[in-house]
Amino acid sequence: MTRLALASLFTLLACVTGGATLGAQERDEREAPEVKDLKWAGVESVSEDELEESVEVEESRCRLLLATPICLISDWSLFKERHFLDRTELRRDMLRIRVFYWKRGWRDTQVDTAITPKDGGVRVELKVTEGPPTRISSIRLERPAEILNDNEVRNAMKVRAGDPLNLIALDSSIVFLEATLWDKGYGDADARVDTIVVDTAAKAASIRATVDPKWPTTVGRISITGNERVSERTIRNSLTLKEGGPYKRHELITSQRNLYESNLFRRAVIIVPPQGDSIKHIQITVQEAPLREIRASAGFNTMEFGQVEGRLTRYNWLGGARRLDFRGAVGNLFANSLNAQFPFQEVLRRPVSDRDADQYFAPTWQATADFTQPWFQSPRNTLGLSAFTHRRSAPGIFVEKGLGAGASLTRALASRAPLSLAYRFELTRVEASDVYFCENFAICDPLDIAALRARQRLSPLAVSFVTDRGDDPLDPSRGYFARADVEHASAFTMSDYRYNRVSGEYRRYKAFGRHAVLAWRVRGGWVRALASASEALLGRGLVGANAIIHPRKRFYAGGAQSVRGYGENQLGPRVLTIDPGKLLDAPNDTTPALCTRDELLAGDCEEASALPSSDFEPRPVGGSTLLEGSVEYRFGIWGSVDMALFVDAGVVGEGNVSTLTRGTGAITPGFGFRYTTPVGPVRIDLGIKPRLAENLPIVTEVIDDNGVRRIVPLQQNKAYDPLEGTRKGWRHVLDRLTLHLSIGQAF
Repeated sequence: MTRLALASLFTLLACVTGGATLGAQERDEREAPEVKDLKWAGVESVSEDELEESVEVEESRCRLLLATPICLISDWSLFKERHFLDRTELRRDMLRIRVFYWKRGWRDTQVDTAITPKDGGVRVELKVTEGPPTRISSIRLERPAEILNDNEVRNAMKVRAGDPLNLIALDSSIVFLEATLWDKGYGDADARVDTIVVDTAAKAASIRATVDPKWPTTVGRISITGNERVSERTIRNSLTLKEGGPYKRHELITSQRNLYESNLFRRAVIIVPPQGDSIKHIQITVQEAPLREIRASAGFNTMEFGQVEGRLTRYNWLGGARRLDFRGAVGNLFANSLNAQFPFQEVLRRPVSDRDADQYFAPTWQATADFTQPWFQSPRNTLGLSAFTHRRSAPGIFVEKGLGAGASLTRALASRAPLSLAYRFELTRVEASDVYFCENFAICDPLDIAALRARQRLSPLAVSFVTDRGDDPLDPSRGYFARADVEHASAFTMSDYRYNRVSGEYRRYKAFGRHAVLAWRVRGGWVRALASASEALLGRGLVGANAIIHPRKRFYAGGAQSVRGYGENQLGPRVLTIDPGKLLDAPNDTTPALCTRDELLAGDCEEASALPSSDFEPRPVGGSTLLEGSVEYRFGIWGSVDMALFVDAGVVGEGNVSTLTRGTGAITPGFGFRYTTPVGPVRIDLGIKPRLAENLPIVTEVIDDNGVRRIVPLQQNKAYDPLEGTRKGWRHVLDRLTLHLSIGQAF
């Protein structure tokens, strides 16, 4: 058979099968047309998102927001999710809507539909006539006032007189009343609705309910089975329930959580006998987990380049649920070759020296050994001891090496609400450019800078409180998170760096519909050096000098978890450095130098501000105050892929608590994508930096007549624009985007 005949045969088969498929599709779509548009009308008193979740009818939608132009011209299932009208389900939806309203107090709601042609499919409109609600005229609650007081009743009741007769909220109120009594030691308490009398004509309902605490309950015998390597004493130490003590529901939940969080058990079941007996004999059955765990991981992000990590954990070390952790990590791998190569950020555009490049592009590392004793003197207490060493780098700012040890005591004030007291003794050595010390501390003398580069003690005493009420530790959609930290370092704590530092953060999450979350965050901080810091660090007091604060304790903004329109730590006070050769040496024989050596030593080189921005390197110096805020809207677009729209704002300054809003700040919008994985969402964010030009001071290095290298701040500032003289058009717009690639939500 010739190629032409084969082609003709395949064409004929395609036409036949395609025609048959098309015909079947036309018949199907005539009987069940595609829902091109779904509209609601008359919905005022309930959440439209919740109402939409209660029905089956859906409209066709584009899976990807960016693929909307494709969806307008194609029904390709890769990009478009199509939904068709099932008229039987639509009739059921009308009943579902009435039931939805009836349960929430609107008992006369009526629903109608309108189906009209649209773009080869149909437009479905659901018209709701809510009508007047049936309201609660009175609630009579029979309860013993000496056991359940008025304030506890108010906190438990989710409905009040005058509210619509919401049966869902009423059921929740009954559950909360029972739970309140269970937590007070009445484990057999019973709460129930006795009667609901509805006056249909008056649209009013009276409710009568009873709360019966019955009798106080106590913990009887606690039996433990299933343990082999973990001693019974260790298990009993984890229990907040004690034999002979009151039986409370929250103590039962806390005990089971303690067993799971110890990582000693695959399964921990606490069985309580049914109601009817005031003495509760409790049976605990456990299934032990392996007592050793080894983990290894590798990855990369746009700021820290490549990283590898290993961890060895020994559970129940020496008994008593003690845990021993060894962790080692190496980062900043391949930094020299990956710097400024897509998708990695340009963390250091122009090193001022080979030593500078070696510092910031060399691998970072850390190694720690942590000992944890849970249930220390109480099931709510945890004792921690640690030893550590590290090398950290904030490119263009500082490199720090340290080693030391620490101790902490943590008490769980409530579920996921620990309060910690910690002490950390560290010997630290800061490697930063002379410019950093000169601009931050007004210390430009080489001998003083050498003293600051020497090994010093950083030993703060810290108190921190955290409460986490999010519904998911990796990707929360509801709830909130709050954290507060206070640090003090002085001669009392055996620290050379001496300061007071306060910082805090609050996050809030609210879900909308099935796959949308609105999240917002505010974060702030303040740090102030003590007057004795210069005496401890330099051996003498300084007059008129800036405060000496360890670089790690200063505040910076910008980056994947901060103001995303900027690179890591790039928002805030900065200075420009420049090679003195560009100021003193003529580019060729016919062009004179911009200034003489004497002028440069005096800080007077007016022509320097006229040089192009590409000749300068911006260096962050950090601040003593920080105020940040972010708002982010996340929504699903296709399977495990979400999109996010965000606006970040931040300001870093040199002041006190009353001047938090003063300093160098910016507001940057942006967008990004998340892909859900078992270890958290993989995140790609693109932040837009709206303001590019900044008026920054200039600093350079000059060797004086005695051969001494001196840091010289110039009297002139520079209008610095990193995009000055670069590409135009769309490529110029792309240069204003800052890319961040990481794992986990920004907050």
